[in-house]
Amino acid sequence: MKINRKTHMELRLQNLLFTLLFLGVVALAAWLSTRYSAQFDWTAAHRHTLSEASVKVLDMLKEPVRVTAYARETKNLRDQISDQVGRYSRRKKDLSLSFVNPDTQPDKVRELGISVDGELVIEYQGRSENVQEANETTLTNALQRLARAKDQRIVFLEGHGERSPSERANHDLGQFGDELGRKGLTVSTVNLGVTPKIPDNTDVLVIASPNANLLPGEVGLIGDWVKQGGNLLWMIDSDNLKGLGPLAQQLGVQVLPGSVVDASTQLFGIDDPTFALVAEYPPHAITYGFQTMTLFPSALALDAVQDNHDFEREALLNTLARSWTETGPIEGKISFDADKGERQGPLHIAYTLTRELKAEPKEGEKKEGAEAAKPREQRILVVGDGDFLSNAFLGNGGNLNLGLNVINWLSQNDQFINIPAKTSPDRDLQLTPLASGIIGFGFLIVLPVALIGSGVLIWWRRRQR
Repeated sequence: MKINRKTHMELRLQNLLFTLLFLGVVALAAWLSTRYSAQFDWTAAHRHTLSEASVKVLDMLKEPVRVTAYARETKNLRDQISDQVGRYSRRKKDLSLSFVNPDTQPDKVRELGISVDGELVIEYQGRSENVQEANETTLTNALQRLARAKDQRIVFLEGHGERSPSERANHDLGQFGDELGRKGLTVSTVNLGVTPKIPDNTDVLVIASPNANLLPGEVGLIGDWVKQGGNLLWMIDSDNLKGLGPLAQQLGVQVLPGSVVDASTQLFGIDDPTFALVAEYPPHAITYGFQTMTLFPSALALDAVQDNHDFEREALLNTLARSWTETGPIEGKISFDADKGERQGPLHIAYTLTRELKAEPKEGEKKEGAEAAKPREQRILVVGDGDFLSNAFLGNGGNLNLGLNVINWLSQNDQFINIPAKTSPDRDLQLTPLASGIIGFGFLIVLPVALIGSGVLIWWRRRQR
């Protein structure tokens, strides 16, 4: 192509036009970036995106939420807080974040009990929660506590060797008790031998596998609690009901003789046949949308007594078909034997009991023509195992989330059911010794040798020209 003065001028104009258009596109993109944003989370657990649990909690908060971060003017710290809280504010537009330098307001810091640089104070409907670490777990738990309209108390029976909600032994329920506290529930204990009355503000009474017999007077107090409409969680670990036979008769449930054994557990690498698996769940509020398998060590099978009862009873947890109640010693080779009274699976290991109660008007509210109080539902769960919520087995399968669903259902908090804890499997990289050796060998030897070899090859070819 022959380039003359005219062609040269056209090329220069084309280059100038292209440059102007390119700069215009860059300027437009820069302006659009200040008005709109797009984010992509490619981590395996989507840990840079709000989980469904956090979104569900945010959807419960109908009024504005105010977050105040008491953080010194350290860019990295404030950026981290802004990034984390921003994930919530993008979902809930009336969630605001403001920063306060704690050095400028020492009196306010002392009043609020601020002790950590970067501590957050979350306010909602006149209530507040302090959060010392800005991560999704702590923020969502704090918002969930604020979403609860009133203080709710989960009271555990003690004094008979029950599983403790605060101790750390393998058989205790300390980790589960901690999780209930993080969800905004108040956990306490009552010894009916010392204080012969179940506290009036108890929302759920928990009987967690007593080892010693309860006194007849204590059993009577629990029976009266049930008669008056109290919500109850009863975990049974032995066919010896430790004096609670009248309660079982009152509820219309019985424990079948023998321990549940499940041959299906071998398919999952569990050699102990006394571990029962639950993989399918009925359409109940506790298990709605729940799809994770749960594990029940040393479970007992339950059955409903066909007597007239006020309660509507429904089997909640059922073992797999390859299970049965083994009445003999569990050693060596065992098999189902119907002649010994053993029962073939599926077996029921948990029952829910409900009944509608007419709400009695309080004193001073009994007026002619007054609107009748709305009835409420009494809720009870009887489960033939206490190990599934213990410190040793709480982390197996969906045990923790099932336990939280049970407590939320019993305490009439159906809106909090199926808000599981979010895990991040890609946060830690765990390599086998072989993989570590291959990576080390590759970076220390193979890669340097390859780079040196390619350099020598390029040098030798140039010398040949």
